[in-house]
Amino acid sequence: MKALSQVGKYGLRAILYLVANPSEGQYMSIRQISDNLKLSFHFITKIFRELTEKGILISYRGPSGGIALAKPADQIMLIDVVKALEGEDYFDKCLIGLPHCGIAKPCPVHEFWKETKIQLQKNFAETSLATLGEKIRTQEVRLDE
Repeated sequence: MKALSQVGKYGLRAILYLVANPSEGQYMSIRQISDNLKLSFHFITKIFRELTEKGILISYRGPSGGIALAKPADQIMLIDVVKALEGEDYFDKCLIGLPHCGIAKPCPVHEFWKETKIQLQKNFAETSLATLGEKIRTQEVRLDE
């Protein structure tokens, strides 16, 4: 397992921006998201295409088009987004990147990391996008640089 990739970081920031700035029944412009977060429009578009293919977002083309969540934010968990962006095996990877790390052939930090991964996965599975969106709206947390 590794820290989030650039795709993971940008994708998570962008989807959290969408969640924190809901537009009831409307699609949000990808340009608006990329401009407000100061992220590459083309890179965010590619990430959103991936999230659309994974069923997390829906998109609509045209002048009033853009993207929206495919279902309510309280039904999308952080783990769903991370796995969509980083891969289904994200929580199975070795901290120091060794292939085939496990009980039979552990790395030096395997036992420590195994417990940390379990807790992290649990926290991600229990945290909805709605919870994070509410935190962004009500607390002094940020998504931009």
